[in-house]
Amino acid sequence: MHSPNLPPQSRSRAESIAFGKELRTKVSRSSHSQWQPTPDRSEPIGLLAASNEGRLPELVPIRYGRMLASPFAFLRGAASIMAADLSKTPQTGIEVQACGDCHLSNFGGYATPERNLVFDVNDFDETLPAPWEWDVKRLATSIVVAARSLELSDKIGWIAAIAAVQSYREHLNEYAQMTALDVWYAQIGVESLLTFTSNPKEQQKLKSEVHKARAFTPLLGLHKLTATVDGQQRFIDNPPLVSHPDPKDPLAAEMLSVFHKYRQTLRDDARLLLDRYHVVDVAMKVVGVGSLGTRCGMALLVAEDDDVLFLQIKEARASILEPHVGKSGYGNHAQRVVAGQHLMQAASDIFLGWTTGDCGHDYYLRQLRDMKTSVEIEGMSEQDLKGYAHLCGWALARSHARSGDRFAIAGYLGQNDKFDRAIADFAVAYADQNDRDYQQLVNAVATGQIKVLQA
Repeated sequence: MHSPNLPPQSRSRAESIAFGKELRTKVSRSSHSQWQPTPDRSEPIGLLAASNEGRLPELVPIRYGRMLASPFAFLRGAASIMAADLSKTPQTGIEVQACGDCHLSNFGGYATPERNLVFDVNDFDETLPAPWEWDVKRLATSIVVAARSLELSDKIGWIAAIAAVQSYREHLNEYAQMTALDVWYAQIGVESLLTFTSNPKEQQKLKSEVHKARAFTPLLGLHKLTATVDGQQRFIDNPPLVSHPDPKDPLAAEMLSVFHKYRQTLRDDARLLLDRYHVVDVAMKVVGVGSLGTRCGMALLVAEDDDVLFLQIKEARASILEPHVGKSGYGNHAQRVVAGQHLMQAASDIFLGWTTGDCGHDYYLRQLRDMKTSVEIEGMSEQDLKGYAHLCGWALARSHARSGDRFAIAGYLGQNDKFDRAIADFAVAYADQNDRDYQQLVNAVATGQIKVLQA
């Protein structure tokens, strides 16, 4: 089983930096540019089908429908395919708490318990200790694929990918000069979002999004997500995206059952706060692309008429990295997600917790839409993409510096751009692979092998 605790730092700073530099003789930085599918590469459609096992079958066609939208949407849903491919690429042997699904759309702003808005990685369903290079390569690939979706040239995508990796390298070097406590306390203020673009229109849009995020309260959510039915607030059904499960469906009882056990995983103060609320409604909610088809819901809790709390209930399954790095040391996949999130994020929701439902599915819970904000990739200019890529590279470096040997990684990366250029080359090559895999999905849908539903 894979240990949930990464090994403590046993070398001095200088020894670790020297160790990282020495690794270049075994795994050259330029070797990371290589991508060539192996002869035994698994068939992509088969891997997708395997990843659907255990999902709600009625939602799988929606997942395929969303992946069919574009090669970028396909990449978001094809994390298991890329994980298998990354396991065959060069690696230094240094592990971090990896995101496992590190792409442009999995970064964003959210509120800390102190109600500050920060920018960070914000998806941890696949998190597991794994080679640090895998997150970097997936992020860079997503940038090139995003550039293509924006009808920008591969040269522009390549430059934007370099910007992300350069930012990762330079900030990793900065974190290697900081104390462990300073790294742990480091945060990226959401105001940094306003620096990635010089476009006045885009800046104004971002300011508006940040303002809306700060102004968002559960009471606002109450008016947007619910309606009064028989004198009680209930979620508005919008099937198949939002729906109330049949009361006879075991899933309905399971969703309610999680609260009694989940609260035990919270800190005492958060548990006391949660106990001021009681559940008045639970509904199923279709989310994302990669998670689509898993058991996801949302709960409305009320303390007073105007005192409400929304929680997201999300099923956690085995990480797509497990076949390649070993199983999590946790017996509960949701506990793995929560522990990984605490390791990677600068600060996490006070209501973040985990449990197992009565039907045996693992779930983690957190606040729904708590002052969250994200950046729309669609419509980005060349400069916007490059600036946002830089910001994401910074956030990833901060996450990796918390859990891994930042000195060794910094020593390996060095001060020049050899690694940056190699990863950008890999990203372009793998974007071609992603296009080929996407076309296989298109063909499978066209021949009726796969059924899709647009929703």
